[in-house]
Amino acid sequence: MSAALQIRHLTKRYGSKLALDHVDLRVEEGSIFGFLGPNGAGKTTTLRILTGLARPSHGSVRVLGHDVVKAGNDVRAEVGFLPDVPGFYEWMTAEEFLRFAGGLFGIERRTLDERVRALLELAGLTGVTTRIGGYSRGMKQRLGVAQALINAPRLLMLDEPTSALDPMGRKDVLDMIASLKGRTTVFFSTHILSDVERVCDTVAILDQGRVVVQAPIDELKARYGASKVLVEVEEGADALAADIGAQPWASAVERPENGTIAVTVSDTLAAKRAIPAMVAARGLALTRMEAGEMGLEEVFVELVGGGQR
Repeated sequence: MSAALQIRHLTKRYGSKLALDHVDLRVEEGSIFGFLGPNGAGKTTTLRILTGLARPSHGSVRVLGHDVVKAGNDVRAEVGFLPDVPGFYEWMTAEEFLRFAGGLFGIERRTLDERVRALLELAGLTGVTTRIGGYSRGMKQRLGVAQALINAPRLLMLDEPTSALDPMGRKDVLDMIASLKGRTTVFFSTHILSDVERVCDTVAILDQGRVVVQAPIDELKARYGASKVLVEVEEGADALAADIGAQPWASAVERPENGTIAVTVSDTLAAKRAIPAMVAARGLALTRMEAGEMGLEEVFVELVGGGQR
């Protein structure tokens, strides 16, 4: 499979500040790629370089097979971009704005008519005649994604598209992004872990200007993650937690609330077999036991050493 983005040893300095430190990334065509990291990790700087808005201090960046420093308008015409704070002509309607954006690419009238209709439907804005100034933040973000797709790009780059949205607005934008799978390559930069887990197939985690890891999400969980077992008893939880913590398959034991024990385990099957026997040996009443896979958030905390900001 060919790469939509290939980054090697990318370094960016602003005076004495090192914003990016020898970043290596490969984004396969057709993937929805999550570029994940806390605020200030260097995500926006990377996007500015990828879009030609900034130049690297060192390293190479290839977009759709072309050196981004030397790339001309032919390459840029195949890329769509939504910045973290998109700008609009608020006196326009959604249709007028999309037609304006399409005109900048010189899209032929009949083709533009078809794309505007399709993108208004994708954005849930068909028939909306309100001017953009009266839109909610979620409506503006959906329109922003539609605008970034007006040129039918092979690569779509999104910078924090859901960060300031309410739950319904986030859901609508994420549904839009998920619907693009297999139609174009999406490079989705965000600090919101749950958004990446919901729509992305591959993720890279950036921290302090360095890529900590890059892998398919399922592989990342399998490689770094473990499983969690939640146990609840009516009484005697402290003594039971001490027993569980002494087992070779228990890597961490937490007591989030009365009667509840959260166990990170390396061997789920062994834990599921042993815990009921340990409960019975102490004569306790087991009211709940659940096992589940470690989520992306736990993997992120393990690799970065801190939570979301």
